[in-house]
Amino acid sequence: MSRTRALTTEEVLALPAAVDLVTAGRACGISRTTAYDLARRGEFPVPLLRLGAQYRARRADLLALLGVEQLATTPTT
Repeated sequence: MSRTRALTTEEVLALPAAVDLVTAGRACGISRTTAYDLARRGEFPVPLLRLGAQYRARRADLLALLGVEQLATTPTT
C-alpha cells in the first residue's frame, strides 16, 4: 500500500483556481478514498463544485482552510 504525501504550502499556492477532488484531499492531508467518501456525504472540509460526475474545489477555499494567505500577484505602483 502506498501513501500519498500531503501538499506543501508552496504546492498549494501554485495550484490552479480549481482542482480535482484528489488534489484537494492531498492539500488537506486526506486520502483519495476518504476524500470521495466525505464528498458523497457532503462533509468535505471545503465547499465542492459538482461538474457532471466530477468534483472540484476552489484553491481560495483550500487556502482559507489551511490558514494560508495568498500574496497579491499584481504589482503595486
